[in-house]
Amino acid sequence: MQALKQKIQAEGIVLSEQVLKVDAFLNHQIDPALMQQIGHEFARRFAGQGISKIVTIEASGIAPAIMAGLELGVPVIFARKYQSLTLKDDLYTAKVFSFTKQSESTIAISAKHLSASDHVLLIDDFLANGHAAKALIELIQQAGASIAGIGVVIEKSFQSGRAELDGRGYRVESLARISSLQGGRVSFLD
Repeated sequence: MQALKQKIQAEGIVLSEQVLKVDAFLNHQIDPALMQQIGHEFARRFAGQGISKIVTIEASGIAPAIMAGLELGVPVIFARKYQSLTLKDDLYTAKVFSFTKQSESTIAISAKHLSASDHVLLIDDFLANGHAAKALIELIQQAGASIAGIGVVIEKSFQSGRAELDGRGYRVESLARISSLQGGRVSFLD
């Protein structure tokens, strides 16, 4: 997706050979016009798949997931990273390790929002080592729902996440595939 790649080149900041900071448009300040284009592109790529729900993890996956949900006309569920007073019974839960925060969280979705009849599209902001995607897959499996695919805004292709998900037979659609962050520069695969 050319608009996304241009935005990454213009406003992304390479912090290390592993970390790309995109808080100017994706995961702190959000560019609504770009999110609308991202939602449209995910909807185009997964059209006709019978998707009934979109699932993401708070917080950075919410904006692209909502825009895709709007385009596909389906509800969006976000897995919470902490339990609250209103989210405590009948939960699907999984553990997820955050590379950027270097910590593990428990994520949860209420069982009343996800069932075995759902065909789910997973959407997340980044795919690196695949920890978030695997935790979301675990939640979907607990519900007995099926997975249409995984939509990723930015993939760090030099890390193991895609290979693991491909190896499990999941369809992964990434809008920007980064091959390297070496030398403080972003290089794309395609």
